[in-house]
Amino acid sequence: MLLDPDDSQLLLVDYQSALMPAIHESGAVLANALRLARMARLFDIPSWGTEENPQGLGETVPELRPLLDKVVGKLHFSACAEGLAERLRPPARPAQGGNARSLPKHLQKAAPAPAESRNTVVVAGCEAHVCLLQTALDLLDEEFEVWVVTDACGSRSERNRDAAFDRLAGAGAELVTTEMVAFEWLRTAEHPLFKEVLALVK
Repeated sequence: MLLDPDDSQLLLVDYQSALMPAIHESGAVLANALRLARMARLFDIPSWGTEENPQGLGETVPELRPLLDKVVGKLHFSACAEGLAERLRPPARPAQGGNARSLPKHLQKAAPAPAESRNTVVVAGCEAHVCLLQTALDLLDEEFEVWVVTDACGSRSERNRDAAFDRLAGAGAELVTTEMVAFEWLRTAEHPLFKEVLALVK
C-alpha cells in the first residue's frame, strides 16, 4: 500500500513558537514539516495545522503558517476532541438534480473528488507523545488511514518520541519519513512535479 496524493490530507500538529525551542532536534523536525507543507502545496493536497493553547504556547511558527490552508486552535491534547475529524471529513454535499436539458451522463465531466473522499491523513507534530499521539489515535478510531511522518515529529526527549512511535505502530498507523511521502506522492520520475519535489528533498 502506497500513499496516494488524491486521497491524502496533511495535518501538522502544534509547531508553535514557544514550544519548538524545547523540542529535541527541533531544527530538523521543523525543516521536514516545512518540506511536507511545501509538497502538499505542489500537489494541491489540503493542509491543516493545530495550535495547542496558543495564548500559552504561541502561534504556529511564522515560516510554516502561510503554507497551511487552515489552522485550528485547541485546548484538548487531541484535536479530534474539538471536532477535527468532522472537519477532515465534512458532510457529503446533496446530489445536484438534473433537468430535461442536462447532458447525458457519458458526456458530463467528472465531478472533482469531494473532500470527504480523502481518507488518508499524513500527520506529523509536537509533542509526539502527547498531542500528536492522541490526535493520531483518535483519527484511527474515526477510521482514517493515518501515516505518521517520523522525521517531522518531535518531543522534548528522544525516549518520549520513540515511545509514541512504538504505540502508534501497534495501533495501526503507518510510520514513514518525509522522503517516503515525497516519492510515494510522485510514484515516477516522469511526474511533472518531480524536479520541484526533488529540489525540496535535497
